[in-house]
Amino acid sequence: MSRARHLLSIADLDDAELGRLVDDASAVARGAWDDRKPLAGKCIGVYFRRTSTRTRTSFTVGAHRLGGSVIAYGPNDLQLATGESMADTGRVLANYLDALVVRTNDGIQEMRDLAAQPTMAVVNAMSEDEHPTQAIADLSAMREALGRLEGLHVLYLGEGNNTTAALALAVAKTPRMRLTIVTPEGAGLPAQPLERARRLAAANGSAIEQHHRMDRLPEGVDVVYTTRWTTMGVPKADPNWLEHYRPYAVTETVMERVAKADTVFMHDLPAMRGQEVTDAVLDGPRSIAFRQAYHKLTAAMAVLAWSTGCGA
Repeated sequence: MSRARHLLSIADLDDAELGRLVDDASAVARGAWDDRKPLAGKCIGVYFRRTSTRTRTSFTVGAHRLGGSVIAYGPNDLQLATGESMADTGRVLANYLDALVVRTNDGIQEMRDLAAQPTMAVVNAMSEDEHPTQAIADLSAMREALGRLEGLHVLYLGEGNNTTAALALAVAKTPRMRLTIVTPEGAGLPAQPLERARRLAAANGSAIEQHHRMDRLPEGVDVVYTTRWTTMGVPKADPNWLEHYRPYAVTETVMERVAKADTVFMHDLPAMRGQEVTDAVLDGPRSIAFRQAYHKLTAAMAVLAWSTGCGA
C-alpha cells in the first residue's frame, strides 16, 4: 500500500492540492472521467454515525463509478460501540481498507485518531467542526455556474456552522475570492476558525468578513449561500431561537437587494423550506442548489482518487 493522504480539514491542504481537487471534480462533471477506473481493486469503508442522504450516497456511488468496492458501517457496527479506541480501530481497518469515509457529530480529533496509521486514508465527510468535501463541491459548482472562482464574492446568510467553516477556508485558499458571513448575534462562525481563515486569505488576496447586520448586506454579489439552521437536526437550547433567526432568511426581497444579473443561489441541503429559504428562491431561476448536490458526487470522486493516490 502507498502512504495515505487524509482529508480532515481544508486547512490541511495546500492551495495547489485544493485547486487540484476542484479541477478534478470539475473534470468529473464534464464527463472526462467516465471511462476511468482508478479505484479498481480498492476497497472503501463508509462509516456514518449520523444521518446522511447526499454525502453517503455520493461516496458510495462515486467509489463504484471509479471501480472500487464499498463496505458500509452504521453507528453500532464497529467495536467502537463496545469501547475499542479510535486509534486501535484505525490500525485494524488499515489492514483491509484503502480509505475510510467518516461522518460524526463530534470533533475532528477522533478522525485524527483514526488517521494515526500510514496506509488507510481517512476522509472527513462532516464533523462538528467542518465539512471539507462540501466546500470542494461548492467551489466546483460555482465554477461550473459562473465560469471562474477568482474574484467571486460569496454572501453567506444564516448560522455559522461546519459548512461555513469549510467554505471560509476554501475561499481563503482561492486567489482573490471574497466571503461575507452575516449571522444572528451569537450564531456566527467561532473566533478560532474565523481568524484562521482570515490569516490564510491574506496570503491570497482574498477576504473573509463576518457581521450580524442585515441592513449592511453587500450588493452585487455573485453567490448567495445558506444552510439549514439546525445542523444535522440538532435542536437549539433556546425555545425562541427561530424568531431570532428569521430576519436572516433568504427571501425574494433579500435576493433583489444583493443580486446582479448572473447571481446564483446555493444551499448545501437538506433545506427547511420556510425557515432559512423560501420556496420561491430555492426553486427559482437563480437556484443551483440541486445541481450543487450533484457536485457532492464529483467532489467525492475527486477526493477518493486523490486520497488513495490513484488520481485519474
